[in-house]
Amino acid sequence: MRVDLHNHTILCNHAQGSVEDFIKRAIELKIDYYGFTEHAPMNFDEKYRMKLTEKEFYESTLRYYKEKYSNNINILLGYEVDFMQSVPILDEILSSKVDYLIGSVHFLESKNDSLPWGFDNPEFIGKYENKDIDSIWIDYFDAIRLMAKTSYFDIVGHLDLIKVFKFLPKKDIKLMALEALKQIKKSNMTIEINAAGFRKPIKEQYPSMELLQLAYELDIDITFSSDAHALEQVGYCYDEVVSLAKSVGYTKCAIYKQREKLLVEF
Repeated sequence: MRVDLHNHTILCNHAQGSVEDFIKRAIELKIDYYGFTEHAPMNFDEKYRMKLTEKEFYESTLRYYKEKYSNNINILLGYEVDFMQSVPILDEILSSKVDYLIGSVHFLESKNDSLPWGFDNPEFIGKYENKDIDSIWIDYFDAIRLMAKTSYFDIVGHLDLIKVFKFLPKKDIKLMALEALKQIKKSNMTIEINAAGFRKPIKEQYPSMELLQLAYELDIDITFSSDAHALEQVGYCYDEVVSLAKSVGYTKCAIYKQREKLLVEF
């Protein structure tokens, strides 16, 4: 079974290609379960996400293609939702009739910053120079822990995204992430092995091998994602991430239907 649950559309304003072209490419790659998870609307950073007024169009479009290609592929509907303590998640998203929600942390909040910091955005990479890297990592995984504690979400998006620009800590990464991973397990969430990291300066998947091993030790479920924002990224490095998962000991991955987790062999 081939699974790819985290992908985007042009509605996020930083992706290219049509929904139908993405689906056709996924069929060519023999992907069995293919999920679209557009950046959910919120009252912050509206430049890089869909608008609430586009919600019905997004969902109805995917329902149409789900039916059209039902004999060839299983299309799943979801949202990638930013978690921030200072910005409420819209009720319209939390109550959506979708297959799953991905919870992601793209912003760090600090008393020293007037606005949340988009730490994975190249526009703001200069901020790393004035911050203690260990503290950044600690703050990041605490945000992941708090996100998991809400029990709003099904999947954790790119677990160690904070490494994107290769600003790595001196402290033990596994110790930094341990409490977050324990909460992920307690909330029955899944972590994705996200291939987008191969396209970034870090040049490896999210999460790292050591965090994936820790997740396996804690009996946390996994799924697979290419995080495609363009047609050529569909199924990106799929064989590599599957091999990695098998090397750790995983044999099954999660899919979701109407917020219910199902495990399938890969």
